[in-house]
Amino acid sequence: MFHNIDVFWRPSILHLCTYMNLKTVCMRRALLVGINHYDRSPLKGCIPDTERMKEVISKHENGDPNFDCHMWISNPDERNITVAHLKSKLHDLFNHEADVVLFYFSGHGASTTLGSYLVTQDAQKFDEGVSLSEVIAMANNSKATEVIIILDCCHSGDIGNSIEISDRKALLREGVSILTASRDTQYAMESKGFGVFTTIIYDALKGGAADILGKVNVARIYNYVDIMLDSWRQRPVFKSHVSKMISLRNCTPKIPFKTLRKLSTYFDGEKNGIKLSKEYIANSTNENGLIAVMSDLREYHANGLLLPVKSHSLDEAAKNSEACVLTPLGIYYKDLVLKNRI
Repeated sequence: MFHNIDVFWRPSILHLCTYMNLKTVCMRRALLVGINHYDRSPLKGCIPDTERMKEVISKHENGDPNFDCHMWISNPDERNITVAHLKSKLHDLFNHEADVVLFYFSGHGASTTLGSYLVTQDAQKFDEGVSLSEVIAMANNSKATEVIIILDCCHSGDIGNSIEISDRKALLREGVSILTASRDTQYAMESKGFGVFTTIIYDALKGGAADILGKVNVARIYNYVDIMLDSWRQRPVFKSHVSKMISLRNCTPKIPFKTLRKLSTYFDGEKNGIKLSKEYIANSTNENGLIAVMSDLREYHANGLLLPVKSHSLDEAAKNSEACVLTPLGIYYKDLVLKNRI
C-alpha cells in the first residue's frame, strides 16, 4: 500500500521540484525599506516613496509580474526597524539564489569619521545604524547574479568609499550596481511629500528612462536622474560593475516591434538609405503602399533612427526627391533585427 502511494506521488514531486527550480532561476526579489518615524528629526516622504517604488517595480507596464517585493515601513508605535532587524532582512535578501535582487532604502543617512550609515529607529551616537560598508560586503557576497542598491538618504554617496582608499573607488564585485541620492557631503531633498530623488526614479521606471524597446536599466535611470536633479543642491552617485545590462522594468516600446522589424526590409543588405519622392506623401494619390512606408519612416525619424540627408523634415525631403538615411542608432537596431534579437 505505502509502496504504491510512493510510486504514485514520485512523478508529481519531481514535477514540483522542477517547477520550483525554474521559479528560483527566474526570481527577482526586492526589499523596500522606508522610515518616517525617528525620535529625532522625523520624516514625511519616506513611506510614500517606498509605496511608490513597490507600485512601479512589482509589475511591468503591461501588468506582467516583475519583482517580488517585500515592503517594510516604520511603525509610529514602536521601533520596528532596528539595526539587528535590518541586518537580518538584508542577509535574507542577499543570501537567496535569484537572478536579480534589489534593495531600496528611504530614510535618514549619517556620515561620521568611521564611515556612513543607514540610520535605523534605534540609532544612537556611536551606533548610528547599518554601516554602508556592511551593505557593500553583503552585496559582494550575495548569491544573486545581479544586485541593485538604491539609496534615498543623506550622505548615501559615501558607500564603498573606505577611508583607506584615497581615490574613492568603491570595490564592487561583478554584477553589483549602486545608485544613491547624493554625494557624501550632501542632503537628500524632499518636495510635496516625496523624496526628490525617488520621484525622479519613479518617473524613470514609468518610462522616462526607457529605450526604444521599452527597457529601463539602471544606467539609463542614472542618466535620467543626473539630468533632472538640481546640479547645485544634490548630485546622484552611480557605481557599478555590471556583468550584463538587465532591464529593471519593461515599458511600452517607443516603436512597435512589428515596425522595428521592418528595418531589415526597408534597408536590406548593405542598404542604409532610401530615396524619397512625392509618392511617399499622404496627399498623393498613389496606391503602391508608399504612404504606409512613410508612416514607419516617420516613427524612425521621431526616435532618432533616421534622418533626411539635406532637408529638415521627411515631407520636405520627399517633395525635393531627396534621400533619408539610417543614423548609427538606426543601423544598430537594424543589426538587432538581422540577428533575431528583436
